[in-house]
Amino acid sequence: MTKKHSELNPTANNLIENIQQNFFSGTVVFLVALPLCLGISLASGAPTSAGLIAGIIGGIIVGFLSPSPLGVSGPAAGLVAIAYTGIEELTFPVFLLAVAFSGVIQIIMGLLRLGIIGSYVPSSVINGMLFGIGLIIILKQIPHAIGYDKDYEGDMDFLQEDGFTSFSELEHMLNFFSPGCLLIAVISFMILLLWDNKYFKQFKITRLIPAPLLAVVSGISLNQLFIFFYPELALTTNHLVSIPETDGGTDFFSFLFFPDFSKWQQIEIYSTGIIIALVASLETLLCLEATDKMDPHKRTSPANKELLAQGAGNIISGLIGGLPITQVIVRSSANIQANAKDKTSAIFHGFLLLFSVLFIPDLISKIPLACLAALMIVVGAKLARPQIFLKMYHSGLYIFIPFIATVIILILTNLLMGIAIGLLIAIGSIIMEHYRMAKKFKIVKHQEETIIYLSEHVSFLSKANLLKLLTTQEKNSVLIVDTSESKFIDHDIREALEDFRTEAKLKNITYNIIDQKT
Repeated sequence: MTKKHSELNPTANNLIENIQQNFFSGTVVFLVALPLCLGISLASGAPTSAGLIAGIIGGIIVGFLSPSPLGVSGPAAGLVAIAYTGIEELTFPVFLLAVAFSGVIQIIMGLLRLGIIGSYVPSSVINGMLFGIGLIIILKQIPHAIGYDKDYEGDMDFLQEDGFTSFSELEHMLNFFSPGCLLIAVISFMILLLWDNKYFKQFKITRLIPAPLLAVVSGISLNQLFIFFYPELALTTNHLVSIPETDGGTDFFSFLFFPDFSKWQQIEIYSTGIIIALVASLETLLCLEATDKMDPHKRTSPANKELLAQGAGNIISGLIGGLPITQVIVRSSANIQANAKDKTSAIFHGFLLLFSVLFIPDLISKIPLACLAALMIVVGAKLARPQIFLKMYHSGLYIFIPFIATVIILILTNLLMGIAIGLLIAIGSIIMEHYRMAKKFKIVKHQEETIIYLSEHVSFLSKANLLKLLTTQEKNSVLIVDTSESKFIDHDIREALEDFRTEAKLKNITYNIIDQKT
């Protein structure tokens, strides 16, 4: 009996399985990315197409160029304020020049090997960022799940323009309660949970149809049933995805906007471009670190090559009417949770965005936002798992404090502020931990003789405690400082040891330093 070719060739078999899985993962990311692209466009004051163009380029162009196997790029909420201000001051066609220029800056940063910056962010802050984003996703999607869709998809800020916060809005949303939205969200949520259950995973159909796709199809079908049989439950257009319609491939060019090159001399273009480049690069590098951390295979992505890929993407996005692009943690984490194998998944998601705009805008416009809210809540819950909190808590205070500080500040302000404050607290925690360790010296006393053994690494943080030991030494005693095991001794420490010789003579202390060279 002859075996199938795929069975005789496991490499080909794995390739087929990976392509299938990446297509499913790309579909999940597409469902997450589509409303985010549209929402971020609206919040930025840009044409709706600008977010879609950025998402398509982030998926296809950056996807091909990026070394990150699981990272997904597109328009980001962290750049909304910069984009909104830039468009207001420059107009959208001129703002596109700033976007393209930001890409040039990112390429220069990549060539200068500045991608190493992300490596200096402690894991406690990265974990806090992921945990905090998970909680924010849940807080922000609950209103969409019950029919309050005033805030744009992708909003991450604590304080809203209408004066409500992420918490007070949970009470305010009850005034806009929609039974149809809640029913669709609950059914979608149940599908997502049950499809991931061990019992259901044993059936072949659960491996052939991804749960998010089934949830979306169910949501569309349920709303159609409402329209025909229960009109009072049917969702209005403001509860559905709103995507611009085209007549096909040729009409897609009407989506494109081109920069106003006649205004290239405006200095504001370049200052805005630099700000975009710095913020987008920082967000990308942090996302790259977090994505590699979540990668089941623990692959490491070259940060400098990622900056080059992002730079190329932003140049193209600016030249054809797109918003600034970064690697985005929400889409990247959804990609990982959907079991993506490599960057083919991100590329698939880009092509699906393009296909949806060209050929099925009517179908896409039937997707309930409540259904997508259920999908996002599941993504958020997986990022903010209690096990992560407990792991950080049991890792010690100098790990837990930066972690919880990042979470709290991120929720109460925004992503970049949370990272900045978390990083400062992490640095402070590290200094305090080093100071605590620096206070520990091995001291051996033999009658009137005292021997102080310095540790392997003695920084300036040890100076205060060392001076205390030296100055409290009794008169007419013998003091030996043994530095033979020390590989590094800070200049301040050596200076303090030498300066004590004068005081030792005044107290008639027999003072000797055993150096590693003696």
